[in-house]
Amino acid sequence: MKNISVVGAGTMGNGIAHVFAQYDHQVTLIDVSEAALEKALATISANLDRMVKKETISTADKDRTLSNIRTASSLEEGLSIAHLVVEAATENSALKLQIFRDLDVFAPEKAILATNTSSISITRIAAATKRPTQVIGMHFMNPVPVMKLVEVIRGFDTSDDTTRIIMELSQTLGKVPVEVNDYPGFVANRILMPMINEAIYTLYEGVAGVTEIDTVMKLGMAHPMGPLQLADFIGLDVCLSILRVLQDGFGQPKYAPCPLLVNMVTAGKLGIKSGEGFYKYTPGSKELIPAQNFTR
Repeated sequence: MKNISVVGAGTMGNGIAHVFAQYDHQVTLIDVSEAALEKALATISANLDRMVKKETISTADKDRTLSNIRTASSLEEGLSIAHLVVEAATENSALKLQIFRDLDVFAPEKAILATNTSSISITRIAAATKRPTQVIGMHFMNPVPVMKLVEVIRGFDTSDDTTRIIMELSQTLGKVPVEVNDYPGFVANRILMPMINEAIYTLYEGVAGVTEIDTVMKLGMAHPMGPLQLADFIGLDVCLSILRVLQDGFGQPKYAPCPLLVNMVTAGKLGIKSGEGFYKYTPGSKELIPAQNFTR
């Protein structure tokens, strides 16, 4: 598992590449967008600078980590020597299925194919390949360099050997892997997303305001951030997508996304990445101010 290819240079992809490179794997970060690759490398460098400033790593560690990362703009180029491929594309079923069809063509025959999906069926993804025993879920948490958990999800055909390799590999990255089975939302999002959705319903029904809801959950339940702030951090579009996977997978109305969430995503209010969600985000400011729609 020395050569790691990461597909997708967004927030999760660059974080995954960072962690593997920091632990001396040779990483190829793949994205069709050269701009996305440049931004990812800048983000990794900035995150490493913060670690140097906190004295958790040395300048030499930073330089070594960056030297372990190369980029590629095509799967054929980026997968040729991969022992493990970690897909970290957008949480979209059709997109992921097509990526895995392509990974199956271009990745070496013995390579393990992992997906960072937070909710989509591993069994369904594996069925798009001719190597379902070598397909597994490797769900990292955001921000990847900081969060310890890796949710390791077995598809219906995932082999014991594949699972063992990924569990052991995750531990070498300083992570705590937890093995779970392949059902909608797995464990993390099956529990988290209904809580976030209920918080949005609580706001939608006028029970309390944005700040009040988050304060209750932070002080009353010892959560590091409230569910509405967390939803903004995750991305409201991602939350909506996961809830729809849960609703489709279980066929139960309790997973139906709140109409307020649907409207916000439709309006482009996606949270931190769009500059506004339940809170308004101003570059350089850490102050939490509810968005204008929730201060009327």
